[in-house]
Amino acid sequence: MGMIDIANAKPGDEVFVLYRNPAILTAVNIKTAEIVQHPKNPNTLALYLNEKFLELEEDDALFSSSESAKKAFEAHFFDFCE
Repeated sequence: MGMIDIANAKPGDEVFVLYRNPAILTAVNIKTAEIVQHPKNPNTLALYLNEKFLELEEDDALFSSSESAKKAFEAHFFDFCE
């Protein structure tokens, strides 16, 4: 489905994530982010999203394209509602 294995992620990779708007909890956007070295811990990778560094977590869902992210969202949303 175009998901990226975090174990294979490297600095400079462009990824797409599903990002929930904190002001409107029902709104989800597909955002472009970049894999970077964490500025406070150079031994770990971070996701640079919305001008913030977010530590990569094992359960983060990263996608290789916005289309893959959209398909994953639609599959999850419709599976959840049925």
